[in-house]
Amino acid sequence: MTDHNTMKIIVIGKSGQLAWELSQLSTPEQEVICLGRDDVDLQDDSALVSCFKQYNADGVINASAYTAVDNAEGDVESAFALNATAVGNLAQACKALSLPFVHISTDFVFHGDKGSPYLPGDEINPLGVYGASKAQGEQLIANIYPEHSVIIRTSWVYSTHGNNFVKTMLNLMASKPELGVISDQIGTPTYAKGLAQACIASLHSHVVGVHHYTDTGVASWYDFAVAIQNIGLELGLLDKKIPIKPITTAQYPTPAQRPHYSVLDKASLVKALPELSLMHWQEQLTHMMTALKNEREA
Repeated sequence: MTDHNTMKIIVIGKSGQLAWELSQLSTPEQEVICLGRDDVDLQDDSALVSCFKQYNADGVINASAYTAVDNAEGDVESAFALNATAVGNLAQACKALSLPFVHISTDFVFHGDKGSPYLPGDEINPLGVYGASKAQGEQLIANIYPEHSVIIRTSWVYSTHGNNFVKTMLNLMASKPELGVISDQIGTPTYAKGLAQACIASLHSHVVGVHHYTDTGVASWYDFAVAIQNIGLELGLLDKKIPIKPITTAQYPTPAQRPHYSVLDKASLVKALPELSLMHWQEQLTHMMTALKNEREA
């Protein structure tokens, strides 16, 4: 750590929902600086070193990723450039300056055939290009800078900011007579606000290795959609109830295969960060949708 009063945390990623939630955690004692692709070239590790020096960085959080899961199937090069090559460059730059590094990964590194919560050390076996690119990013960190890096895998992230399932569902529920939502993919929704707090806590506590963070509980996309409608009606974000029908993955084919089951075991991160208070996904969803209502009414 450098010898100045304000801790300076560089967040790679500016437009995403996690970066936005991290920016909300900026205080006079802890400055969060979000940098986008226009600010620094992630394909140039020497430019990254210069950038981190210029900002007098104390730590780096990588919240940028190629997350268009279906598009990745036809755009392999872009997915690997951002999810693997750039991650290796970030690890290299952090290593050069001995900076703690937090990297966000995904439940999509797993195949989805386990049937009980995935542990951080479980075998990874991604189904598609997105998962494979994220898995390679993890491997590069493990090869380059394991001593001061933490990889946090998460799933089904949403926020008041940016594009996500919650906001898409609210729009569809307001405009469609009925909806079909997939009921045979099981995971856990995660409010990006809590994930942001876990990232900052991991940086402060110098957590290393691979860990998992999501909210608690288990849901299908169908369960998630039903909860969104119920809370939306309760809060006045929706004014009418529409039928929501459970459908199977087979009934809704997509270019990328997705894991059928990707619940993540969070015990190792809870042990490393005892101050972390995990909440049930439905409680977090209520918090997020209340914040969304307040924003819309402001």
